[in-house]
Amino acid sequence: MSEYQVPIRDIQFVLYELLDYENHCKKLANADEINRELVDAVLEEGAKFCEQVIAPLNRSGDEQGCSFNDGVVTTPEGFKSAYQQYVDGGWPSMCHSTEHGGQGLPESLGNVLSEITGTANWSWAMYPGLSHGAMKTLELHGTEEQKQTYLSKLVEGVWTGTMCLTEAHCGTDLGLLKTKAEPREDGSYAIHGSKIFISAGEHDMAENIVHIVLARLPDAPEGTKGISLFVVPKFLPSKDGQLGERNKLSCGSIEHKMGIHGNATCVLNFDGASGFLIGPPNRGLHCMFTFMNTARLGTAIQGLAHGELGYQKSLAYTRERLQMRALSGAKAPDKPADPIIVHPDVRRMLLSQKAFTEGGRMLIYYAALLADIEQQGSSGDNSEEADLLALLTPVAKAFVTETGFESANLALQCFGGHGYIREWGVEQNVRDARISMLYEGTTGIQALDLLGRKVLMSQGELLKRFTKIIHKYCKAHIENNTLEEFAVPLSKLNTEWGELTLHVGMAAMNDPEEVGAAAVDYLMYSGYVALAYFWARAAEIALQKSESAEKDFYLGKLKTARFYYQRILPRTRALAVTIKSGAANLMDIEEEQF
Repeated sequence: MSEYQVPIRDIQFVLYELLDYENHCKKLANADEINRELVDAVLEEGAKFCEQVIAPLNRSGDEQGCSFNDGVVTTPEGFKSAYQQYVDGGWPSMCHSTEHGGQGLPESLGNVLSEITGTANWSWAMYPGLSHGAMKTLELHGTEEQKQTYLSKLVEGVWTGTMCLTEAHCGTDLGLLKTKAEPREDGSYAIHGSKIFISAGEHDMAENIVHIVLARLPDAPEGTKGISLFVVPKFLPSKDGQLGERNKLSCGSIEHKMGIHGNATCVLNFDGASGFLIGPPNRGLHCMFTFMNTARLGTAIQGLAHGELGYQKSLAYTRERLQMRALSGAKAPDKPADPIIVHPDVRRMLLSQKAFTEGGRMLIYYAALLADIEQQGSSGDNSEEADLLALLTPVAKAFVTETGFESANLALQCFGGHGYIREWGVEQNVRDARISMLYEGTTGIQALDLLGRKVLMSQGELLKRFTKIIHKYCKAHIENNTLEEFAVPLSKLNTEWGELTLHVGMAAMNDPEEVGAAAVDYLMYSGYVALAYFWARAAEIALQKSESAEKDFYLGKLKTARFYYQRILPRTRALAVTIKSGAANLMDIEEEQF
């Protein structure tokens, strides 16, 4: 069976043709010298590492899993060696400040690397991926001493990082957490408590692990306003930056999971471990959102990764698998049966995967460019990009993971019974994908964030940032005969998006439950419209270049856009109905009537 191949041409299409990446970099304070030659070199070298080093470890890592022995976690065979090659190649430092040993490349380029490493082997990619968020948190909120102590080692990759939020009695509701931080005379804190579901919380791939931990000070107010943030290393660094004594924390066990077996998901026990305050007291959740927002976009990439991997596997299989004849007559008369790619329903499944995967890539990369400008745009006022990013982050996280899982399932379906067995790798892809809709905030939590906090609490202003962009696009193209098939339906949906928002907002004035009742359907509606906008833009480019030397590539884009508009986008019709159906059909049933 074919192994993963990095989709370099499609990545280049999104970066250069859709998003004008070279000009984007010129707008950034520290990236104005970045050009296509450099970016393509990163892509090519990254592709070699992904295809030759970590993709071959994906299945073996799933089968072996991580082992646990008295607090010691051993990763699957080959993982540690691959990580050392990753460090030797300078990959961990790519998008971090040169001040701490980084290369200073844009965060958006790091997202591309996250996609291709994650598609090659998601379990492996989580180890360096979680370090990235820890570094960003320290860069933005750490003291100079903390930056000097931890960042250079994290940037180099010899240390890795985690985020420690969840406890057994509280998942998303962090206001309930009980981990305590008791101040000591030397300025450090004694951390007491347990955290669960800590990905990469213990392993043998790096010499030290730097945990970013939420805990409560003794005098902290209740709820989320009483949470502080701490850096708690596995080994305490000495004054010269080398490893010192083992801190008082340990791995109590690793979880037995449905998927991502190659990544250790740990229970961590803090027994008076030495921690150091990051940011102001009781403002830990504010600081942690740096980590969480990075992780949410990273989780959106997971949906893209599993969609891409499933699509590649099922496309290769359906071109080779012979079964039945086409209803319109034999397509391969020299063979005993036709390849199943000729059958309409198989094409429905393949095109759904292609539309969601390539559309998801456009949305995620667009959000990554907004993050670049928010963080280091040279224009000064980057509030518009920040607002757009705030709106699109929950959409990208939830919608792309939902459709990524749908795509992974469709890939398995293309294989028929063969998809249900281990040898082909598609059942692993389904299992690995399922967690993406749960961690970093479930789809329901992302939906509440989108509709409740981002849209309604801003009185629709954040939504208008994006709907105005779509409106301008449609206005410019609605009378263009070649683009009318996209601009007309997109314009109608864009108007309806605002109308549905107003409907839910008015209903919520009488019953707050209306927000929760509509939230997930509203988020999915938002995702379908967002992808429709990007597919319209892709179709425009494809029409302009449909007679070029890459005719098939561009015609593939155009025809996928048409499929999306005609076969996928009509799902918004049902969602508009369910959004308007209200909360009563959910809330009127009494608990004992279930």
